[in-house]
Amino acid sequence: MTINQTTIALAAVALLLAGCGEKKKEDVIITEKIVQKAPAQPVRMQDYTQTKTVEWLGKEYRCEVERSADDSLAMVKDENGQKYYDNRIRLTIRRADNTVFFQRSFTKKSFDACLDDDYRTSGVLEGLVFDKAEGNSLRFAASVSHPQTDEYIPIVVMVSRMGELTFSRDNTIE
Repeated sequence: MTINQTTIALAAVALLLAGCGEKKKEDVIITEKIVQKAPAQPVRMQDYTQTKTVEWLGKEYRCEVERSADDSLAMVKDENGQKYYDNRIRLTIRRADNTVFFQRSFTKKSFDACLDDDYRTSGVLEGLVFDKAEGNSLRFAASVSHPQTDEYIPIVVMVSRMGELTFSRDNTIE
């Protein structure tokens, strides 16, 4: 072996041994820092109106539901501090001659007996829709939800033929 070959061989062995050596371990873990966004302006749900004509007790009735954000109600906050306006919903039931049979405005407070503390403080009245005519009553479905989630408490609202109102938490799964 010549001196150049010997030098190259020794250099190769030295590199091989250096590569097999134990590397220094570090206890440093690199992650991205989560930057919490500042809450935006308070959020309003979009206003909506729904009208449904129904056959009930042999006559025609028109059920009108109007939802709008209400500045006079307390705002709610989600877990990130984002504020939301709560809603007011007005239900009007009209006879065929356009006279009012039943009219009432609802807020989340209207359904207080159906709610737990979490939904009382961080929920909003999301909706009210006609469900069906059921015997001597018209049945509606209401919901109080956590804003911008699929989490809600379903509530059954019944209006009797005498204009009496009852509601209860809907515990059935359809």
